[in-house]
Amino acid sequence: MKNLVVGCLICCLSLAGAASSQAQESSAAVEKAVAALENQWLQSQKTNNPDLLAPLLADKFVNTGTDGKVTNKAETLANAKASKWASADYTNVQVTVFGDAAIATGIFRGKGTDATGKPMDDNERFTDTWVKMPGGKWQCVASHGTQIKM
Repeated sequence: MKNLVVGCLICCLSLAGAASSQAQESSAAVEKAVAALENQWLQSQKTNNPDLLAPLLADKFVNTGTDGKVTNKAETLANAKASKWASADYTNVQVTVFGDAAIATGIFRGKGTDATGKPMDDNERFTDTWVKMPGGKWQCVASHGTQIKM
């Protein structure tokens, strides 16, 4: 009987270890996928192409800009269309997964002009919240930027 209990315990521990390993692999895959979506967002800025950004944002997306202004998806896309970036880059992008949600943080640096033609020289730390939608697609539901001094 003692050997049967020990055998069951070893089997349970092995299954738990395998499940944990699969969860870690899954988390790593999600981190990579969300990082790729962040890169697509950057490409939309580098190429001044908001069509690359549109599918990344959830319908109820909320953005809080460095000026504290809150915009929805339509307003964010309109701002993206009106802004022209001469240069744009991300550094220190990190993604942390929490089940069907992920938080991406990093630093954005860009130079260009806003909708009024006013020069922009942005250095900001960003936090993007991504959620796995019912169809399995990852979308950003919220973004927040804070101006940083360089």
